[in-house]
Amino acid sequence: MSPHLQFLLAVSVWTRLRRLGGLGLILLGIADSSVIPLTGSMDVLTIYLAARHREPWPYYALMATIGAVIGGYITYSLARKGGKQALEHRFSRKRAAKIYQRFERWGFGAVAVPAFLPPPFPLVPFLLAAGALQYPRKKFLAALTLGRAIRFTILAALGAVYGRHVTRFFSRYYKPALALLIGLAIVGGVLTVVGYYRTSGRKKRHRAA
Repeated sequence: MSPHLQFLLAVSVWTRLRRLGGLGLILLGIADSSVIPLTGSMDVLTIYLAARHREPWPYYALMATIGAVIGGYITYSLARKGGKQALEHRFSRKRAAKIYQRFERWGFGAVAVPAFLPPPFPLVPFLLAAGALQYPRKKFLAALTLGRAIRFTILAALGAVYGRHVTRFFSRYYKPALALLIGLAIVGGVLTVVGYYRTSGRKKRHRAA
């Protein structure tokens, strides 16, 4: 598929998600919390929908949080079944060890803080670590919900307060902004694939040695 067709497809998907409103946020949240996150997409859509004032802004904050928690729980569950290999299969042992250390030290905060922080701070590695280390489900869900709820509440409130400025910006720079989001998503996907093959290659060489 050519880059032009990819862009048109992305525009079509974005338009449908935008029209779905709160449901679109849930669907996007599930995808964004997967192994290949869509960097910045949830933030932008939450702010944009809240700025339109079709629904009270807390509604969009709630829908974004629900989508993010569902997506995060799916990633957590997959890692929980796969154990530590699920994380070490994607990252090098050295990086996986650092993630384990941070998680074992901070526990609840190792999920809640990354869930609150904006891009480019990564969340997926900590979701995988929580599952791989068999972190209790209730504590995991509480931490993820807390971090995401605070984040999307702030974003939705900003969208509602600066609604006119937000909608004006999107009307002028819709295509460039969308192209940037698509570019970030592609870069994130490429880096994930490259990291995966590098880690796999190191493991094969280690086994051969």
